[in-house]
Parts: sequence; C-alpha cells; structure tokens
Amino acid sequence: MSKKSNRRDFLKTGTLAASSFFIVPRHVLGKGFRAPSDKLNLAAIGAGGKGWGDIRNAWNNGAENVVALADVDPGQCQNALKQWPKAKHYFDWREMLDKQKDIDAVTISTPDHHHGIAAISAMQMGKGVYVQKPLTHNIYETRMLTEGARKYKVVSQMGNQGASNPGQHKMKDWFKQDLIGPVSQVYVWTNRPVWPQGIPVPTDKPALPATMSKENWDVFIGPADYVDYHPLYHPFKWRGWWNFGTGALGDMGCHLIDPPFRVLELGYPTEVECSVGQIFLEDWNPEYIPEGCPPSSHVQVKFPKTAANDSEMTMVWSDGGIRPFHPPQIPADEPIGDDQSANGVIMIGTKGVMTCGTYGLNPKVYLNSGEKIEMEEGYNYGNPNIGMPEYGHQTSWVQAIKAGFNSPEHKKLTSSFDYSGPLTETVLMGNLAIRSYQEAQLIEGKKVFEGRKKLLWDGDNMKITNYDAANKFVKRQYRDGWKLI
Repeated sequence: MSKKSNRRDFLKTGTLAASSFFIVPRHVLGKGFRAPSDKLNLAAIGAGGKGWGDIRNAWNNGAENVVALADVDPGQCQNALKQWPKAKHYFDWREMLDKQKDIDAVTISTPDHHHGIAAISAMQMGKGVYVQKPLTHNIYETRMLTEGARKYKVVSQMGNQGASNPGQHKMKDWFKQDLIGPVSQVYVWTNRPVWPQGIPVPTDKPALPATMSKENWDVFIGPADYVDYHPLYHPFKWRGWWNFGTGALGDMGCHLIDPPFRVLELGYPTEVECSVGQIFLEDWNPEYIPEGCPPSSHVQVKFPKTAANDSEMTMVWSDGGIRPFHPPQIPADEPIGDDQSANGVIMIGTKGVMTCGTYGLNPKVYLNSGEKIEMEEGYNYGNPNIGMPEYGHQTSWVQAIKAGFNSPEHKKLTSSFDYSGPLTETVLMGNLAIRSYQEAQLIEGKKVFEGRKKLLWDGDNMKITNYDAANKFVKRQYRDGWKLI
C-alpha cells in the first residue's frame, strides 16, 4: 500500500485478516497452539539500531524465520538487510501488514510516535507484538494496547529487557521476606538525556539523506505533526522532541521504574507534581519550550497502599544527571545504583533500603542493622533462557506465541501488556506533568501556577481532575491519514 492508499481500505483488510488468521498454519496441536519445532515468520517494523537487535534476538540464530523488514531509511538498517537478504523490504509498515500474509508476529522498534498505531494494527490482524519501551507515546494509546492484547488474544511483550533479569526477581523475593519492611519512599534517576534537549526548534532545511525520499520522510512523520527533515530528528535525536519522542523519562523510565513497580506491585498513581530545568537562550522565544523536552526534570508521583506494600508511597524521579544522596544505610564510599551512580533505584523501607542499577542490575539490601545482602551467584529463578541475549526477553515471547495465548508460557512473560501497560502509564504520567509545566511558562500572571501545581489523577478514567488543560496531553491528535483504531 502506497502512502496515498486509503487507510479505511487497509483497516477493512486488517479486520478481515483478524477474523480468518490462525496462529497455527501447520502441525496443528489444537487451536491457538503451534508445534515447538515449527518456525514463526517474523517481521520487523523498524529494523535499524535497536530494531535490528530485537528482531535478531527473536530470530535466535535461525530458530525462526525473518520474512519482512519495514524501515523508512535503508541506510540505517543495512545490518538487517544483509542478515536476511531474502526478507522483503518495505518502506511503509502499513503496506507490509496489508500485503504480506505469512507474518505471524512483529517486533516494533520505531520512534515512540509509531508504537501505538503500529501495534494496534498488527494485533487486529492476530499477530503477536513485541514493542520497544516506552510502550506508546501517550497514556491513551497505552490503555488501548493493554485492552487490545486481551481483546484480540495476542501474545505481547514490551522491550524493557530488564524485566527478565533475575536481579529484579531476587529483589521481589527479598521484599516478600520482609527484609526492608514497608516502603514509603522510592528514588529513581538517570543521566539521560544524552541527546539534545531544551534547544530551539530548527529552522533550516537541510537535504534529506540520500537513502530517503520525500515519501519515506512522510511515512517517518506518520501520525505526528508534519515538520521538514532535520538531523535533529532523524535518525536518533527524535527522542528530545514531543512530536516523536518522550524524552529522558520515556527512554529510561520503563527500565528504572520497573523494579519498584514490580516489587511493590504498584498500579495507577494518584497524583503527580514536577519541576523542569530552565532554558536560557540569547534570542529567547517561549515558543521553543513546548516543542522540545526539557534539559532536566524532577517528578514526584504518589501511590496508595498495595497488597504487597502496606504503606502509601512517594516515588521521586530525576534526570539530566541529578541524582539522590546516599541514604545513611549505604556507606559513603559505595556507589548507589549503577557502578558510577549515574542511573539507579533506591527503595527506602522501615527496616532498611534496597537498591539496584539499570535493568535491575547489582541488586543489594542494606539493613538498618548495618548488614549488607547481595544476590548469590547463579540465581536465575528458573528461566531456561537466562543465558541468552537480553535475558531471553525476546525468545520467551516467541516461545509464548508458539504455546498460545492461554498457555502457562504466556502467563510467565515478564512484560506482557497486562503488566507493561500500567507501568508505561506511570512513566507517561510524569510526562503529562512535565508538558503541563512547560506550557505554563507561556501563560502570564496568576494562571502560571495552574500548570505547575500538583495534578490529581483518576487512573480508571484517564483524567486529571483538578486542571482540565492538562488532559489534552493524555492523548494526541493524529495527522490526516493516520488514526488509532
């Protein structure tokens, strides 16, 4: 399907496919099951960079087939094109889903603004979906994907590979043993962004890369507002612009907030408040602010008690290199979080603290008594794929697709949308506050405070209850020709 193809016709085709598509094309064991010896036909939506790693890990050295690759810029996905020369290459993922009927499952590793619409389209056609973090660009899309995976009965997984790291599961074991007691305070931080943020919107119009056409750039823009090509957007720096990305919080939040979310069995937060780093430009123009993510942010999110954690809890996020200080239980000469303390998590309980780095690495407990506890060597919580790349995160997803939607293998996935959906909503709740705060810088007088105050959240109804202007950031308006189904 070309860029100008009728989207309605595409959706009709997709709906028809969903009604006639069976996960099991041969060696049938029963509806919804596939013989373990059968190979899945995999396709990648976004095949460069992380996309190449995701589809390669799911392919598992030829254990599965890679039959199609969709990427707007072949110059960025040469590794994938060389790895699978027989796979059909498409510039538009919609055309791939429309034309190629042998696809069983897709990995989606595009810029954030394509995640939701691509995943919903694939799920409607009965295809398993592996979606890079954050699950979507906004809260509404995340809710639609969470509900869509159940509705269409497809096996799903988000690409926060630390969810399959045994360190996170050891942390959960420690917490269940009541080593640190109820947790009332959590600190999460990152050294991101490592790309430009808080900079002026570019006004020059450089030529497109030789590997991209105007039509392909239009596909890259997809559901976002149209802007001309610029290297500050493609191939990597899109993360710093709200039109395409979700900033430092969206990039790292699903990795770093995952451990406390999993350990404390968190759900929807109840309130959020933030502040952001100021931007100083010689030629000041406030219109720069809402377009780009800030250079740093400080976000506080609150949660009620849970079945696992008998305490209300406040989570404090910081990015831009701002990190919390050592709690008294951690010796002054020891790092917190990662080895260099650049990224990490601290959970503060009544009996001690628990800490880890990115992906749940280096988990430790420091008791108030002065005792230090570390994970024993060889702990793997029974994951048969633990020695594989990224803890077998993609391989486990493939195995669950073969076993079927109602299988034990699917229920054991560490980041299916039932889990990663609410996690992502928590991450994006911080961005909702950040964007409201940024917008308030354009408002004069007393109204400035309205966008900077504590925002109260009704998670079931996806609504800020005390500042309606913030609710426009719950979902986005899609460009003509694109819509979330």
